[in-house]
Amino acid sequence: MNWIADSQRCRQLDRQAIEAFGMTTAQLMEHAGNAVFRAVQEMLPDGGRVTVVCGKGNNGGDGLVVARLAHRHGYHVDCLIAARREELSPDCAARLAEAEAAGVEPLFVGDDQYQEKLECVGCRDLIVDALLGTGARGEVQGPIREAIEAINASGAPVIAVDLPSGIHCDTGEELGESVWACRTVTFGLPKPFLFQGIGMEHSGKWSVDPIGFPRPLLEQHTDAFLLDDAWVGAQLPDRMRSSHKGDSGRLLIVAGSAHYPGAAALAARGALRAGAGLVTVASVPSVCAAVAAQLPEACVLPLPEADGAIAEEAAERIVAHGRFDAAVFGPGLTQSPAVARLLSKLWLLWQGPSVLDADALNLIAQGQAAPPSGPCVLTPHPGEMARLMGASTAEVQNGRFQYAREAARRFGKTVVLKGAYTVAAEEGEPLLVNPTGNPGMACAGMGDVLSGVIGAMLAQQMPELSAAACGAYWHGLAGDLLLERLGSFGFLASELADALPLARATILSRCGLEPSS
Repeated sequence: MNWIADSQRCRQLDRQAIEAFGMTTAQLMEHAGNAVFRAVQEMLPDGGRVTVVCGKGNNGGDGLVVARLAHRHGYHVDCLIAARREELSPDCAARLAEAEAAGVEPLFVGDDQYQEKLECVGCRDLIVDALLGTGARGEVQGPIREAIEAINASGAPVIAVDLPSGIHCDTGEELGESVWACRTVTFGLPKPFLFQGIGMEHSGKWSVDPIGFPRPLLEQHTDAFLLDDAWVGAQLPDRMRSSHKGDSGRLLIVAGSAHYPGAAALAARGALRAGAGLVTVASVPSVCAAVAAQLPEACVLPLPEADGAIAEEAAERIVAHGRFDAAVFGPGLTQSPAVARLLSKLWLLWQGPSVLDADALNLIAQGQAAPPSGPCVLTPHPGEMARLMGASTAEVQNGRFQYAREAARRFGKTVVLKGAYTVAAEEGEPLLVNPTGNPGMACAGMGDVLSGVIGAMLAQQMPELSAAACGAYWHGLAGDLLLERLGSFGFLASELADALPLARATILSRCGLEPSS
């Protein structure tokens, strides 16, 4: 169930389940309510006081099922409906009748105690948010907004039904005001709001429940896919027993400057730990000396320099040095005029696959250089993507799927938009969304290591999109292993690089593909 469903696909799922498989809306609501109630039981295993806040549509109907189940199991239940009785949709009204028959006593907008109960939701052990569903579009107003504001002001933990109310399903943007949930139970398939915009934060811990949708419906392709161990494990390159270093890829890394000597070393460390057979760092003499001291396994190619950066005349020397299967360009190069001229000349001569990162991307954004004509993986963080696309960083973060797709189309290259839930995009292919990684990775050098990992896989003949997505997943899982061992603060990019072999073995073990002996 790894396909990601936007709001249109959600509507299709409901319709196909009913028309092609004979399910009813009542059944889907019952399954949804049961899924959320299981989350209630997990958070309040010994019972407690629960307020279920419902809207007038199908999301509210799901909430009414939760209220009925909670009441039946002995929870103290308040049910508040942010609408008038006559405004309820037919399916929501049917769930209301079932809840009332079971003993639930709902309060509607305009009822004497409604406002008092709404203002006292902070006195409850748990709130269930069932106000708005995946179809919400316009800015929230009136009783719905008042209910969202009361929920957020309460301080009580919140379970969101399908999505936090006030979040746009397809973009993760806030519709004026939105619920802060600590837990979200979404239905059928994961949805875009979980991976971008404010929705990514407001969803809290999330899970997906199939709620009875037939598996053939859940396996239909959409335009975005959530990566997992099985997909990545099937893509990772393996080695024959007779393999030698030349079979494992020759990677060139053009990186570093006198001011940023560490970037080249980190990219090289990531590449070596990701299995590249031969790694050559081409840079100014001081960087080469630093790399040689830290990584005796790496080769170095000292180049002429201009004001601490690689000089323009180094381009021919780099290309003539030897055969390389792939290259990484950019980390720590600086954006000096000499570097811009170097890359412009070098990229006219370079024909192999490459990773473009950091200063290489910034020079492209400034119009100082054009990407190589061969296969490329661009790896911008949100700020670099904003410069590439002429947008603000906030706009990129609120539309990560959109900007990744647009950048891939505009440049005709594979694009990796880094950050929480890194996105890999290639024109004509589904987006690949990475679930691994954690906030402990928000420190210097992590992107340099990722460039080396992706470069190593390109050097081992992996297609660009596969290399980009697998690199992001593998890199993030290495960070997750460090999180388990060291906590969420203070681990280093070099430590993450050193955790890559264990992360690879973990992926293969989880999906039943034992690491090669």
